[in-house]
Amino acid sequence: MIEGVRTKLLRVIPDERGRLMEILREDDEIFERFGQVYMTTNYPGVVKAWHYHHKQSDNVACVKGMIKLVLHDPRDGSPTRGVTKEYFLGEHRPMVVHIPPLVYHGWKCVSETESLVINVTTQVYNYDDPDEHRCPWDDPEIGYDWSRKFY
Repeated sequence: MIEGVRTKLLRVIPDERGRLMEILREDDEIFERFGQVYMTTNYPGVVKAWHYHHKQSDNVACVKGMIKLVLHDPRDGSPTRGVTKEYFLGEHRPMVVHIPPLVYHGWKCVSETESLVINVTTQVYNYDDPDEHRCPWDDPEIGYDWSRKFY
């Protein structure tokens, strides 16, 4: 586990009308504050990485398809500095992952169909001064291999 990262398995409540799944509640242990909610999609095999925020925490859940969410801790003074962690989440593993500031994150759609990701952030997006800092998906300092692994 990376310092400050927390996860919550999500409960799906099905009935004859369909399903309900709560993603984040203000009484959850992982809840900090509300900034905004957005949705993003990924086509199969597409990588969206890397970025981090100075102030913002993210709460990422995949509600359609599957993603491999990868986190990397570059923070000076962190007990988990240099640690990289993978999470597989989506339809077959409903989960929300709380990502604190300064932790690099990105994901890859690993399902055969488009994935749909919901992110509940702790800050609103500032169009004039975005709190978003990027580096390439294949950044050598992080050194993560996004290719499919066969176990």
